[in-house]
Amino acid sequence: MVSDAQVVVKFGNILAKHCLDQRCSTELLCAAEHTQSISSQLGIVARVKAVTGESKASSELLLSNVQNLIQAVQHVLRAAEAACVKGLGQPSADPEEEEVAAFCQQWRKNLTQHRAKEALNSDRDELGLRKTQGAKAEPTLMSLVQEQPPQSRNIPKHLSPTKGHKVMDRHL
Repeated sequence: MVSDAQVVVKFGNILAKHCLDQRCSTELLCAAEHTQSISSQLGIVARVKAVTGESKASSELLLSNVQNLIQAVQHVLRAAEAACVKGLGQPSADPEEEEVAAFCQQWRKNLTQHRAKEALNSDRDELGLRKTQGAKAEPTLMSLVQEQPPQSRNIPKHLSPTKGHKVMDRHL
């Protein structure tokens, strides 16, 4: 989990670098930094627990850190969605940046298609508000990652923190 979180941090940092909106970029950098801190804490707690053995307190601390890390990763992904919607600048020739840009463009395309379908098949009430019952949720970056089988995921592959890993190869 710690190495996967590091990949998400790297993903967030690359997006923040290319985000055209300063507020979104700042939010994304803060979320990535927070995720980095929690990821480091989790790594430390896991190593201490491995050495000290089983105890209820260390297990609870480990579980708490895992839950915090999951929330932090979700925050990075929500901030990344906002950055993608606001717009991204042209990536450099770096393969990692190009792959991140391609991944974000795919998500944005899915979002645009979803919104177009919703506009065509609009179920609105008498006030013109969209009915929530039966409405399909908009695609998120998290759902794009989770719906693809590991071998065919269209996500950045060069962001791996260690040789041999693929980005988000496992579900978060």
